[in-house]
Amino acid sequence: MFEYPVELISAKEGGFVVTFPDVPEAITQGDDEEEVLEYASEALETALDFYIGDRRQLPLPSIAAGRPTVTPDAIVIAKLIANWLSTKK
Repeated sequence: MFEYPVELISAKEGGFVVTFPDVPEAITQGDDEEEVLEYASEALETALDFYIGDRRQLPLPSIAAGRPTVTPDAIVIAKLIANWLSTKK
């Protein structure tokens, strides 16, 4: 449910830049695909935390359509679910 697709873009200076189509505030970069996906998880969690803190509606992930996905940490997912449930009242 909380698997957010990412766009991996080759950086001019080497490595990759990662962006999230559904969470434009989350952007990061790394030297290789493994590293950048780890950083992407942290960037996603930080951005979603801002959504929660600002009491903004959380963006739901779109269909991956073959793109890599990143899932937030379990604690962040619990916050996301609690936030989502509170908006359904």
